[in-house]
Amino acid sequence: MSTTDPNEPTDLNRRALAMLRAVAEGRAQLACSREPDLYIDGVPCCDQFTAHLLTHQGLVTPATGRFGQLVPATLTPAGTAAVSAALIAA
Repeated sequence: MSTTDPNEPTDLNRRALAMLRAVAEGRAQLACSREPDLYIDGVPCCDQFTAHLLTHQGLVTPATGRFGQLVPATLTPAGTAAVSAALIAA
């Protein structure tokens, strides 16, 4: 039985890439918390598990805010590289 480290980047599926693109387009917000929930266009994302993985893998980061506050989500350099690599592969 193998274990997966949530901090280790994995291949991103189409949903994860779509979430990263929404962040890159400035359409996403994160709730400031230990497990930040992702909102796209003001609507909670349907796959919070993937949203948590994207933040824990260091691909998406929230702006600074108070606990529970919705703040803009931004791509990290690693997140930008992942989106760029997906565009090149397509």
